[in-house]
Amino acid sequence: MAFDTTGSEQADGGRYTPISDHGLIGDLRTTALVATNGTIDWYCCPRFDAPSVFGSILDADRGGSFELAADVRTRTRQFYFPDTNVLITRFFAADGVAEIQDFMPVVDESREAARHRLIRRVICVRGTLPFRARIAPRFGYGTEPHTLHLEDHTAVFRSPSLALALTATAPLEADGPDVRSHFKLLEGESQVFALDRIGDDVPPRACPRAEAQEQAEATVRFWRHWLARSRYHGRWREMVNRSALVLKLLTYAPTGAIVAAPTTSLPEQIGGERNWDYRYVWVRDAAFCVYAMLRLGFTSEAEAFMGFISERGILRGTGETGPLQIMYGIDGRTDLPEYELPQLEGHLGSAPVRVGNAATGQLQLDIYGALIDSIYLYDKWGQPISSDRWDEVGAVVDWLCEHWDQPDEGVWETRAGRRNFVYSRLMCWVALERAMRMANRRGLPADLTRWRESRDAIYRQIMRRGWSADRGAFVQGLDDHVLDASLLMMPMAKFVSPTDPKWLSTLDALTADLVSDSLVYRYDPTASPDGLRGPEGTFSICSFWYVEALARAGRLEEARLAFEKMLTYANHLGLFAEEIGPTGEQLGNFPQAFTHLSLISAAFNLDRALG
Repeated sequence: MAFDTTGSEQADGGRYTPISDHGLIGDLRTTALVATNGTIDWYCCPRFDAPSVFGSILDADRGGSFELAADVRTRTRQFYFPDTNVLITRFFAADGVAEIQDFMPVVDESREAARHRLIRRVICVRGTLPFRARIAPRFGYGTEPHTLHLEDHTAVFRSPSLALALTATAPLEADGPDVRSHFKLLEGESQVFALDRIGDDVPPRACPRAEAQEQAEATVRFWRHWLARSRYHGRWREMVNRSALVLKLLTYAPTGAIVAAPTTSLPEQIGGERNWDYRYVWVRDAAFCVYAMLRLGFTSEAEAFMGFISERGILRGTGETGPLQIMYGIDGRTDLPEYELPQLEGHLGSAPVRVGNAATGQLQLDIYGALIDSIYLYDKWGQPISSDRWDEVGAVVDWLCEHWDQPDEGVWETRAGRRNFVYSRLMCWVALERAMRMANRRGLPADLTRWRESRDAIYRQIMRRGWSADRGAFVQGLDDHVLDASLLMMPMAKFVSPTDPKWLSTLDALTADLVSDSLVYRYDPTASPDGLRGPEGTFSICSFWYVEALARAGRLEEARLAFEKMLTYANHLGLFAEEIGPTGEQLGNFPQAFTHLSLISAAFNLDRALG
């Protein structure tokens, strides 16, 4: 029998769990968000950019969820099994204590990898506790009806585009299109729920208690073995390790792609329209991830991303805006049309919910510097650049010599038309300067005279027209007066000395205008309209850039205090979204690669400066 599952059954009483009250699990192909109350309210299958199966974080009524919780009044606490991405949610009640262990086994074998198994182990560790479960998938972002076939301890949900099998050691019962379960655990007892993608080549398969325990132990070993490769042993090891584990979870193993975040449309302002789909490969974000991974010693992740760039001909593009597109699909596709999902109300009513991203067609010249800098660092710390890839880099740099001096949409993807952004010029300078370094160090063929002339022309233009004597600062656009936090990258990019008087004056101006406590705004939308309504929170990558800028300027006590303050804005697991709101709440897609890679960089460089 087919059930219409596109209606409005209540999930979690119509309430939303705050963005920060979640942990992330994954299998290097997709991820799931698990709330502190034990509910999985975001899960896309079979990969990051697939339609959601559980999406109640975007619509508590229509999104679908996998609820699992103690059936009595409890307190909950959530943490990661140390040095892993195995998430544990504990329930404390008057009569007992129990926990849910949530994880997705990381499997190399193709048939089992296609299963995308999600395992939920419920274990009573003290006393006795009753539990309840409700598995309510809503396929295709809540648009596709599905059938339910329930037999013994297996429930099969089938929609036109996807089939999932739930196997459980606990009893299951149908509830319309959904499945419920009620059970009681005594101390030492456990139940297992396993959710699999199934198909002709992947049949349903049970997950007995012994196998679930074996899979949990294997998953712990995988993550600990991976993390043991980190070279960071500094003051903030726990936070840096967690950030590295997040970045690894955002990696799509089949291609080496790195997504900006695993979610779409989590709002930058509650009730606002700044809601975007980040489940794609931004050249800038992924290139910065490569830098962070190389810093920590994870060269294989950098190599995988370089393979993504090479095998999909990214540097050989011939689009309207140049060789590079600002973002790509995790399979390298270039077409990412943006559309809205009117059937979903958005997190706390923050509409619209979007899929795809219209920024794909923008010109953002800074991406050239980000990518070529990451290639330069990989050539230096990883593997020497191949002759074919150098030819591609040379062609891109030659193109940049012809096209750097033009307006673009800029690093913040504004939707108010193109402008002459200083940060875009800065990163064009980086592209040319790093390419020249590679050519000189390796003796590679290059039109160095032309490259040098373009590099120097960019430098002089920024110094002449990107500096405002009235503001005593480098500014957002040429001949402008608006400040922009992206310019915190100037000393990190080695464009200007961190103790240059002009830079120190800029740092003071940014501190006065854009810094609130340790938090940093990108820019002032009232002074620099970006084509969107409403304000936004502080941008966490800018806050960590600010820490680095202070440290490089020798203001170590300020830098350390700002860094420690930033860590207090992390959630209970050490995870960050994109932005921080007025009262310290997490805003935007979650968790955000940008934030975590900048945390790693700030910790690494501050540690080194402190000695």
